[in-house]
Amino acid sequence: MGAYIARRLLLVIPTLLGIMIINFALVQFVPGGPIEQIIAQMEGEGDVFEAISGGGSDVMENVDNDKYVGARGLPPEFIAELEREFGFDKPPLERFLNMIWNYMRFDFGESYFRSISVVDLVLEKMPVSISLGLWSTLIAYIVSIPLGIRKAVRDGTSFDTWTSGIIILAYAIPGFLFAIILLVVFAGGSYFQIFPLRGLTSDGFEDLSLLGKIGDYFWHIALPIVASTISGFATLTLLTKNSFLDEIQKQYVMTAKAKGLSDRAVLYGHVFRNAMLIVIAGFPAVFIGVFFGSSLIIETIFSLDGLGRLGFEAAVARDYPVIFGTLFIFGLMGLVVGILSDLMYVFVDPRIDFDKRVG
Repeated sequence: MGAYIARRLLLVIPTLLGIMIINFALVQFVPGGPIEQIIAQMEGEGDVFEAISGGGSDVMENVDNDKYVGARGLPPEFIAELEREFGFDKPPLERFLNMIWNYMRFDFGESYFRSISVVDLVLEKMPVSISLGLWSTLIAYIVSIPLGIRKAVRDGTSFDTWTSGIIILAYAIPGFLFAIILLVVFAGGSYFQIFPLRGLTSDGFEDLSLLGKIGDYFWHIALPIVASTISGFATLTLLTKNSFLDEIQKQYVMTAKAKGLSDRAVLYGHVFRNAMLIVIAGFPAVFIGVFFGSSLIIETIFSLDGLGRLGFEAAVARDYPVIFGTLFIFGLMGLVVGILSDLMYVFVDPRIDFDKRVG
């Protein structure tokens, strides 16, 4: 197992490097950079995309042979100073190598437009993503695994039929639409005002007691968690059911029952360990998808300032240190979590030997 882990860790480096190369190369062909953003703001456009899409016709008329959209009339010294400040006075290859060298030393630089380091910015937004990701994943597993097992045991019964209908309906409803429904019904939209409309905490949160802070936190996070869990809950339930059904029909289950073991002993003593392997295999995807892929729409609907909004705002503003810094951090963590999932395989079933499988 040690040799397998060593190989996987060594593969992290070229994989992460490939991710960074592809994304850095793609960015070079995307119109509108941080310098264009500043020029657009100086020209009163507010956003460079208005000029690119035709919204800033007066600016576009002056483009001609200038390097940057709307730069005509600005002193060349000013443009050169901006290029030096953002590092665009160097060729792309040199900029990429400098970036990777800094990232290897975990120096992710500072946001172009926020005057704060990328690490501090991510840590600032992390509580929202931790709240949504952690609780959504935990609730999905707590509910889906027992429900999936029960549906497998009672396959074909009325219980299996009506719960499947609810699960399919939950999967079919987009998360953002379900979030709007929750707001309308439970957050003062048209019916009840049980939960707050926005934010992660109330005003005066620091003045509350410990129990008051815990209650206020869960009061605010309840609706966003339900909205972000609904589709993952459906997928995980069906995955668990199908996995257990596949194992229940195997010969070793019939043999165990023939030896006089109770259904419960067979289910949890033999079937559970084998059936849970595929569920555990899906854990990294669920965790990474919910935790690091924070839903921009759900965060916007509930006025939560998390990593989803951070990523969108960085992409719009062409805040390259934030874009590439978060890509490197989350890419590295995703690859490491993938290795941890293999270790969970071995923990659940010690018979698995990755060294023998790889050869």
